[in-house]
Amino acid sequence: MSDVPFGFGKPDRDPERREPTGGNPADPFGLGALFGSVAGGGSPEDLMSKMPLFAELQKLMSWSGGPVNWDLARQGAISQLAAGHQPSSDGERAAVAEALRLADLWLDQVTDLPSGVERTAAWSRVEWVEQTLPQWGALIDPLAEKVVAAMTSALPQEAAMAFGPVAGIMGRMGGMMFGAQVGQALGKLADEVVTSTDVGLPLAPAGTAVLVPQNVAEFAAGLDRPADEVRLFLALREAASQRLFAHVPWLRQQLQDAVHAYARGITIDREAIERGLTEAMSGMEGGIDPSNPESIQQLLGSGVLEPEETPEQQMALRRLETLLALVEGWVDTVVAEAAKDRLPGHSALAETMRRRRASGGPAEQTFATLVGLELRPRRLRDAATVWGAMTQQHGADSRDRLWSHPDLLPTSDDLDEPLDFVARQGLDDELRALTADDAEPEKPEDE
Repeated sequence: MSDVPFGFGKPDRDPERREPTGGNPADPFGLGALFGSVAGGGSPEDLMSKMPLFAELQKLMSWSGGPVNWDLARQGAISQLAAGHQPSSDGERAAVAEALRLADLWLDQVTDLPSGVERTAAWSRVEWVEQTLPQWGALIDPLAEKVVAAMTSALPQEAAMAFGPVAGIMGRMGGMMFGAQVGQALGKLADEVVTSTDVGLPLAPAGTAVLVPQNVAEFAAGLDRPADEVRLFLALREAASQRLFAHVPWLRQQLQDAVHAYARGITIDREAIERGLTEAMSGMEGGIDPSNPESIQQLLGSGVLEPEETPEQQMALRRLETLLALVEGWVDTVVAEAAKDRLPGHSALAETMRRRRASGGPAEQTFATLVGLELRPRRLRDAATVWGAMTQQHGADSRDRLWSHPDLLPTSDDLDEPLDFVARQGLDDELRALTADDAEPEKPEDE
């Protein structure tokens, strides 16, 4: 099982970043025993009857809610968090509410986007898992469904025959495997997130601003800054993100669409698979033998069934990376404006946040393993440069006006030369002013 969230990304995308997880690398989900038992002549029902904890497996295998078994994901995540669970206290809830209220007042002075906070919450790690599950489902289900469908449809006949005896339960097995991985991922993320927008998307119910006090305290440990100051800094980031997603109605959908566009492009090249199978089987003594689970394990571990990334998927990833960078850069900019004369330790806290991102924070973990996207620190810096220069040269109004339509935002190419993009905005403003002057009707001479 993957040691990082979801594990849907291509396993060879950056092998040096992935640590060994133990077990048989050619059989990551332990399917060898499954194929061996069935290939020996038993039916799926016979196989189930031989497994321990039959009743619990029957319950898991009865899942019919989609490509990911979300009941299993929830149980796995909560079980993983149980040992260190700390419920939020009344004092923590009051402190979070006060920090978010003050953060909103400060942000009112640096952006015309109104507050997006209707209610505040101080979630425990377990509450973060339970409350964010609906958003995870909307994001992950289409991707998981496409992965399973592409892999199943692309199996050549000989390999499909090996899977034949268990074809009836493979869908539910896939739901269990995805559910187990997602549960592990959510448990890991819940240990680290400090807000509801820490992964780059708002995961709380609309209008709800959230801090996770237990993780806020761990974030503050060793920073040599007062706890109230750290809490207020993180509240500023959460409140700024809430404003952006609340009043840019297309933004959330654009981010999800980029992930789903990547999912729609997941295809398997059957000819490439057949060539790979020929090469893989040439090294297998006797070829694929349904009665020999080792030959099937060797096929699964050979890499020939991995999807190839298409140009359309690469475009979706660039769009996703650009949007995530623009969101993060805007939040960095408005928080810096709001905090620069009020929080003495703002610069140190902002640098800590940048180091956290560079070393693989929650957003980086999520998208790196969800779609294989490695967020580049330079992209985040370029986006922050755009927003900072827009503020200095054209004012906060012109800066925030770029969010009024997706076509106005900088593209990936614009971020290569961020200051050129900002300079063009000034020319566009002058052109609009000239056009408006030309459109005014001339006054009659007698007037």
